[in-house]
Amino acid sequence: MTTQGQPAPGDEQEGADLGVHAVGSIGQVQAAQWDACANPAPHAADAGSAVAPSLQAGDERSAAEAQRIDQENVYNPFISHDFLSALEESGSVGGRSGWEVQHLIVKTADGAPVATAPCYVKSHSRGEYVFDRGWAEAYERAGGDYYPKLQVAVPFTPATGRRLLVKPGPHADVARQTLAAGLIELCRLDEASGVHVTFATEPEFKFLGECGFLQRTDQQFHWENSGYATFDDFLGALSARKRKTIRRERRDALANGVTVHWLTGSELTEDAWDAFFDFYMETGSRKWGRPYLTREFYSLAGAKMGDRIVLMMAKRAGRWIAGAINFIGSHTLFGRHWGAIEHHPFLHFELCYYQAIDFAIAHRLSTVEAGAQGEHKIARGYMPKTTHSAHYIADPGLRRAIAEYLVRERAYIAAAGAEMAAMAPYRKDLVLDPE
Repeated sequence: MTTQGQPAPGDEQEGADLGVHAVGSIGQVQAAQWDACANPAPHAADAGSAVAPSLQAGDERSAAEAQRIDQENVYNPFISHDFLSALEESGSVGGRSGWEVQHLIVKTADGAPVATAPCYVKSHSRGEYVFDRGWAEAYERAGGDYYPKLQVAVPFTPATGRRLLVKPGPHADVARQTLAAGLIELCRLDEASGVHVTFATEPEFKFLGECGFLQRTDQQFHWENSGYATFDDFLGALSARKRKTIRRERRDALANGVTVHWLTGSELTEDAWDAFFDFYMETGSRKWGRPYLTREFYSLAGAKMGDRIVLMMAKRAGRWIAGAINFIGSHTLFGRHWGAIEHHPFLHFELCYYQAIDFAIAHRLSTVEAGAQGEHKIARGYMPKTTHSAHYIADPGLRRAIAEYLVRERAYIAAAGAEMAAMAPYRKDLVLDPE
């Protein structure tokens, strides 16, 4: 696929004659070129860095533009060449996985990438965490083919991050427009039912809405660091009853001689990965039926980006018994999945939620994202946050039906979020910033 992008009327950017290309492997793009689009601010890649710079007082640019610039100063491990190539090289995507790689690349006339999008042709809706099975079933009952569809996402990863990976510079605005148009054109060429951009940033959500994509919201639960120096400082922000409950849970989780260890970098040995993969397979097989990630993925990810990974591992009687994997961004600790071969009360909460908070405080990270779903996280200090996705639907009839549904769903999500926020465990004399 090759298309040409032209600047919109009034766009004064020069040399913005851009071409759009689809590639069947991220290996066809140099790592430095991909990452210049995905994580363009090297200084923001230092874990524990300050919050990304916002616009200065008196700057006349819009709030949306300020938010977009802030997002470009955030290092996100999941959109890095290292992470996505580990998925491909390990066979976790591609092959018979139902995730056919078809990344979109926008290039200038001299062949330099100025924008990319992690894109996959899907033959099912598994591993996405933005659920559209009802849409597929309705369309197929009406005689349509919902699959293939295009998914612009990080496979198996319900974490918010940029999806339209535009390199800052003179071509940025037209490159973003060209990338969005290229996704729609790729949908037509692949005879796909639509394009689904999931867990996008809010500025991308708004931009794609302006491009004709339908807008969908959902809820996750994130912990925010209010400048705590210790875990006890965090507990001090909670009501007395919640403090007592969390202290009891932490004590009970380690009551049977369980110890917790943080493994990162060179500590991520093959023995540690073997143990963690056993945990992943045990829990994944029970919850999902078929785990998505291969054993090789962990070795590759550890080799490529071990300093961006921390395993919270539990040991008892000299052997590993449980673990949770986290990826480290410039501002956020991303909790992904966990597993165990021994089950102890509250050990899940300890490894996935409380150890993550401990790590974020120790490394001055501003946020912990603990994955999809789970209202039980509220009692542990994780508050509801809106997530965003955007959907281009090719068939006009299906599009109308989904648009009507999404009006009702967005209203429900907003109401549910407000109701859950009222369940906050924080002291009533503290004022928390609204979302």
